[in-house]
Amino acid sequence: MSAEQAVGEEAGDAGMSEAQRVVLERCLRALRDAGNDSETLAALLLITRFCPAGRMDRATLRRVFEAVGFSLPNRLLVSAATGGGQCPPGVLLSLGVSLLAGFSADPELAAHPQLINKVSLLLDLLAGRCDWTQASQGSQNQAREGQGPDRDAQQSSEAQAQCGQRHVDQSQQRGENARPAEPAHKSSKRTEPGGDVEETRESQTDPEQALVLDCYEALWGVCGSAGGPAVLLSRGAVPALCQAYVQNRALSRERALPLLGQLLSGPTRTAAWQKHAAQLSDLLARRVQEFCQAPDLHRVELCAGLLQFLPPPGGAPLSDGLKESVTVLWGGLRPLIQARISPAQLGSVLVLSACMLDLCGWAPLGSTQISCLLVNRACVEIRMGLEEPPGTVLAEAQQQTLTACYRILEAALEQACSLGLSQDPAQPQRTDAGLSRQQSRQLFGVLEEAFSAIVYYLQQVTPSCYGDPFIFATVRALCAWLAEETSCLREEVTALLPFLIGYAREQLQGARGDQGQADRPASDSAQGSGWPGEDALRFLLPALCHLTAEDGPRGVLLSLGTPVLLTDFLSRGWKRLQGGRGTRGALGDPGMETACSALLNIVVTEPSAVRTDACFSSLLSLLTDALCALLHKLHLLVLAANFCTLGLLIGRLRPGPAGPDGEPGQQRFFSAALRFLGRALCADPVGLGPAQLSPGFSERWDEVCELWRLGLQALAGCVDVLPWLPGLAREGGWLGDVLALLGSCTALPDPDTQGALQAALTALALRCPLCRGEILAVTRSGTGGVLPSMAELQRALTAGPLGFSKAED
Repeated sequence: MSAEQAVGEEAGDAGMSEAQRVVLERCLRALRDAGNDSETLAALLLITRFCPAGRMDRATLRRVFEAVGFSLPNRLLVSAATGGGQCPPGVLLSLGVSLLAGFSADPELAAHPQLINKVSLLLDLLAGRCDWTQASQGSQNQAREGQGPDRDAQQSSEAQAQCGQRHVDQSQQRGENARPAEPAHKSSKRTEPGGDVEETRESQTDPEQALVLDCYEALWGVCGSAGGPAVLLSRGAVPALCQAYVQNRALSRERALPLLGQLLSGPTRTAAWQKHAAQLSDLLARRVQEFCQAPDLHRVELCAGLLQFLPPPGGAPLSDGLKESVTVLWGGLRPLIQARISPAQLGSVLVLSACMLDLCGWAPLGSTQISCLLVNRACVEIRMGLEEPPGTVLAEAQQQTLTACYRILEAALEQACSLGLSQDPAQPQRTDAGLSRQQSRQLFGVLEEAFSAIVYYLQQVTPSCYGDPFIFATVRALCAWLAEETSCLREEVTALLPFLIGYAREQLQGARGDQGQADRPASDSAQGSGWPGEDALRFLLPALCHLTAEDGPRGVLLSLGTPVLLTDFLSRGWKRLQGGRGTRGALGDPGMETACSALLNIVVTEPSAVRTDACFSSLLSLLTDALCALLHKLHLLVLAANFCTLGLLIGRLRPGPAGPDGEPGQQRFFSAALRFLGRALCADPVGLGPAQLSPGFSERWDEVCELWRLGLQALAGCVDVLPWLPGLAREGGWLGDVLALLGSCTALPDPDTQGALQAALTALALRCPLCRGEILAVTRSGTGGVLPSMAELQRALTAGPLGFSKAED
């Protein structure tokens, strides 16, 4: 199909008659064959007369561009800047920008380097950095008064000014089709498409407003192109648009704010705040001031518009100015939280409140009573939305409101201690947060009812809905509750475990092919797009730690293959840590430590499952490879402690085939475990004194001490069932190092540490004559340090050696 035929068909679709299409085609040919700029401008005016720029199809726009390219607007803009020629600079500028605005309607042209290079100029015009209006008005006045060099120049200038005015009219007409809405005071009157366009506007005599419309239209086109937001950010769009709004320049409220909102709601949001925090803070302060001064009903309408201008949560600490704006904004929200308003209006208030809590928590809200009222209203909305008959479809707006309510509940749970939420009758009559015991119990009851509604809703979810982001948000909210409270709704939660484990497994398996998303922060997950499937299990992990400690839920979890799921999660996490990708690769992954805690509960309480389930063999292989590598990574000390202890507990229950030397994999793991356990303590560097924590362990001792002690106790159990392990402890140097330490120190850090070391040494003394001999030698040398104070060890030294037994529970 030829270009002329394509234009004809698309023009026909626009409602043009056959005669009008013929005329349009002649104009396009005239534009193509134009010999100078005057003929080009005349052809352009005729084209826009028959096909207004706002309704010009892509094929026509392409033919216009192929005829004039960027060379014509470039020459117009250069002439406007230098002041050359007989046409006023303002008219030349308006014509050039109008052409750029027209070209920006094509996504490919909007991303063209020639148009990108004009972004800075367009922003300068909007921010008032280019004083074109005075020159333009002076030239026009000069032409009207006949003060030009000669009459021919005057007539030429007037003719060009009229052409410029027509371009102004057409650019204003195109402005009606731009993304943001036009100001309410504008009106326009049109005839049929393709006919003469007659417009009556108050702004027709305002060339500045026409230019501003074209500037915004061109910037919107760039913003909509691939990489456009990043281009605008790099060219200074944020400070320029902020300046235009703060200075109340033409159309800044109708055009600058929506464009700024687009830049602040996408991938460039964080970078924009990092680069232009001062300007955006000033803008937010002005918006908050307008919000608080508005009547209540209008204030509700402004809630949605404020969301885009809040800084992203989790970034740099808030400046004093931002803190003040947040406090003032909460002051404006309080009356709306207390007001009787419609569900749709309340939804806007709750969404903004949730974003504020994400940003700065409860402190700026001030009154505890208002905080409780906000939580109560969120709970009521959840019940009303989710306690519907099965099969009810929630509207998108309702899902957004409920997601905000979830975040409010999560924030309330995070502050449960300060809010005094408890059902304990022994609770003080009044909490530190100012709530009476009755108020605290009432609020707790409201939360329980809301989460009961969530459980009810999730019971109806089928696998076909697992990909719905709203389901993810609902699961995340329930997991926040289960992380803090599992005694309430125990039967309902236990009955829901098949769904929760199945959902987490489905999402984890679905995330296998998208490793890149696993490095996204969890906050992105709440946005409902591109969230990593791994996060579904990640949010469930704290609840699994509680549930695996309870007999009933633990049995259900074992029947659902939860150990396999957790092993898969650890395997994926370890691969990511090995690759060093993302924040978790550099700083560790708390989720992996939480998964180890859940597995520890299972290993300790379900020894028969550990012996029979093949996944624990795979897990031990993973722990072996990981622990050997973690020995050299002090920043992952807590994870190493988890892996070491978990592996020792599994090794005690899965000793492998009988033999004098053990399997190579077992030898590797226990060698690494002994090295890890031997690094925690060191001798006093100044002489005989108490043992010290080694530098790497001292900083994280509160986190690893229990795991380290449990690991030593598990090591003692392994000595009982692995005949070759005492020899490994001797030959690898662990026993000698421990005895040298204990022989040279006067005390250990605490009694629990001494008890754990005594258990391991006692097991070695009972099972291995050679180890018993070494311990006796140090004890009788007179420099035994703390060894003589270990009563259980001393009794073992005086008793005869024991044989080896089978794995014990």
